Amino acid sequence: MAAPSPTLTVLRTYLGPLRGAVAALAALLLVGTGLNLLLPQLLSRFVDAAKLGAQADVALLVRLAVTYLVLAVGVQLLSAGATYLGARVGWQATNRLRADLTAHLLSLDMQEHKERTPGEMIERIDGDVTALSNFFSQFAVRVFGAALLLTGAVVMFWRTDWRVGAGVTVFVALTLWAMNRVRKGGVEPTQQEREASAKLFGYVEERLAGLDDVRSLGAGEYHLRGFLKVQREFFSRSIFSWRRRAVVWQLSMALFAVGYVALLASAVGLYAAGAITLGTAFALYQYMTMVEEPIDQLTNQLQDLQKAGASVMRVGELLALRSHLPEGTRELPPGPLDLRFDHVGFSYGGAEGTPVLRDVDLTLEAGQTLGLLGRTGSGKTTLTRLVSRLYDPTSGSVRLGGVDTRDVTLASLRSRVAVVTQDVQLFQASVRDNLSFFDEGVSDAQVEAALAEVGLGDWLSRLPEGVRTPLPAGSLSAGQAQLLAFARVMLRDPAVIILDEPSSRLDPATEAQLTAAMTRLLAGRTAIVIAHRLDTVARADRIVVLGAGEVLEDGARTDLARDPRSHYAGLLRAGREAEAVLA
Repeated sequence: MAAPSPTLTVLRTYLGPLRGAVAALAALLLVGTGLNLLLPQLLSRFVDAAKLGAQADVALLVRLAVTYLVLAVGVQLLSAGATYLGARVGWQATNRLRADLTAHLLSLDMQEHKERTPGEMIERIDGDVTALSNFFSQFAVRVFGAALLLTGAVVMFWRTDWRVGAGVTVFVALTLWAMNRVRKGGVEPTQQEREASAKLFGYVEERLAGLDDVRSLGAGEYHLRGFLKVQREFFSRSIFSWRRRAVVWQLSMALFAVGYVALLASAVGLYAAGAITLGTAFALYQYMTMVEEPIDQLTNQLQDLQKAGASVMRVGELLALRSHLPEGTRELPPGPLDLRFDHVGFSYGGAEGTPVLRDVDLTLEAGQTLGLLGRTGSGKTTLTRLVSRLYDPTSGSVRLGGVDTRDVTLASLRSRVAVVTQDVQLFQASVRDNLSFFDEGVSDAQVEAALAEVGLGDWLSRLPEGVRTPLPAGSLSAGQAQLLAFARVMLRDPAVIILDEPSSRLDPATEAQLTAAMTRLLAGRTAIVIAHRLDTVARADRIVVLGAGEVLEDGARTDLARDPRSHYAGLLRAGREAEAVLA
């Protein structure tokens, strides 16, 4: 059995739960279509009655006119209600799709995110889904309503004269067949247009992220030329895509020009032969407009369907991506956790890639603090990323509380392991939301206590709205941002903490404040502190020195400091000599 098309799958998944609203929408469309088909009959009777001239029944004409106006207003009200309900259904469905796409992207591992720019991801979630929302919000109203009206109009042709009905039926079938054939030609160009749009968003996002470097190095003109190149590609693909989609309505206009001529010729011939009345001939013309209107709507929807078809393909491709980190089933044990690297090897290209870590074997007891040292590129950050499971080791295993991290649910792992990097991400939101990550379950009192714990109590007291004060981007110093990141960790109360270069950009006074906060943060928790500045790991229980992805040295900090042959002692001497030169 053939697999269902992506379009039908998306429609079933996201419109299925709204079947009640869809049923109400169908009822509105059904009643509105029935009234719409009745209007030409009233108009036909009015024309035939008015043709009698002085012998016309004025009272009958008035009744027909009033009935026509009342029904016409009813049709418009029903149409407006159907349009509103259709838009509501469409936006509810696509909002669910946006939420599912966002959750899916957040579940992917770092490998997928490194291969795509944030701008491209934004375009996938917003641009593609917006194209779908336009389709969803109009699909039921336009397509279902148009199909009802088209079917009803053809039936009325058959009721009037079977020959006209047969001719119109053949005409409708040929028109829909031809339009469907040419519609398919617009799907691939539209998909290429969406891809070009994603590249444009990605290019702009990357340049905005590096705006300081672009300005300081005078590279604005170069990047502007690059932008124009990407924009030109998007423009050319958009024009080509529009032209391919326009073939649908161009064909529709040509076919209906022929159809109207044929119908009018038939109506005139039947009237001249006395087979139909003038009112009936007029009604035939009205029913032909009812054939044209839904086919025009279907034409427009076919163009939207082309866009939606391309978007569905791209959305389907995104949903088909699977994380290289399969979900575990176990929970981490409660309480403090020890950390074990069991002969860990890792390379970013998998088993075929260049090794970044080689046979790392060490154990960190629960509650201990490990200072991780080494040159840039030695594998320090990579090692800690394995703990939070942004990647899985290529060989060996990482164990927390005796459990392999690959067997642990990601929710359990991320709730017990916290990471603080040197680049703290702050949001244009309140202080409270920046600390709680928009979790309404966290109280203001908890946020205030966490800020006080890291030494930001006085800073908080100066804010006009307390923890509800908006925090504009760029309003904090590097030290304050790091302390806010510490407060985030305090709120979560994890068992394992990883600090990646927490004091690399701080002045000595701010570093002293940060060190005091870090001491309170790490108390009773298992921790890894990555540092280049040795003062940052002065309170660590153990020191591990990495070099070229291998453990060069592992031991108690005090023992290594006393051993003049150790790498750590050598680093201490080099640091003192550098300070002496600067003094």
